[in-house]
Amino acid sequence: MDDSLRLDTLDRLIVAQLERNARSSFATIGAEVGLSAPAVKRRVDRLVDSGVITGFHASLDPQALGHGVEVFVELYCDGRTSAVEIARIVSRHAEVQEAYTITGDANALLRVRTTDTAHLERTLENLRSEPAVLQTKSSVVLSRLIPPAG
Repeated sequence: MDDSLRLDTLDRLIVAQLERNARSSFATIGAEVGLSAPAVKRRVDRLVDSGVITGFHASLDPQALGHGVEVFVELYCDGRTSAVEIARIVSRHAEVQEAYTITGDANALLRVRTTDTAHLERTLENLRSEPAVLQTKSSVVLSRLIPPAG
C-alpha cells in the first residue's frame, strides 16, 4: 500500500460496501455514501492502484462444490525449511486452501478442504511424503461459529 494514501471516511465507507457485496454497482455505492457513480469509480480505481483493494472475489459454498470436509493442519518441517520452501510444498496440493507461517512448535498452519475423510487421509499422506515435512497434526472442523467475512 502507498504510504502517502490516507483513507478518509468516504473511502472507508466505500470499502465497507464492497466488503459486504463486491458486485455492488458504483451507483448503488454512491447512493449509500453520498457520491456520484463516477466519483465512486475514481475512488475505487485509486484504492485498487494504491493496493488497498487487492481484488474482487466470488464467495463460494464449499459444500455445494463437493468439498464438505474442512480441516486445519499443523505442518512440522525440518528445521532448515524456509517459508518460501513451505509455500512451494503446500502449493503443490490443491486441497490446501490457505497456508500461514505461525509461531509455536509447528512451522505452518494450513486450511485444507477435501471431499471426504478418505480424501483427507490421502491428502495428509501426500503432504507427509514431501521430503521436508516431518509430521502433521490435524483438527477437523465440526461447525463454523462465525461466518467468513464477504
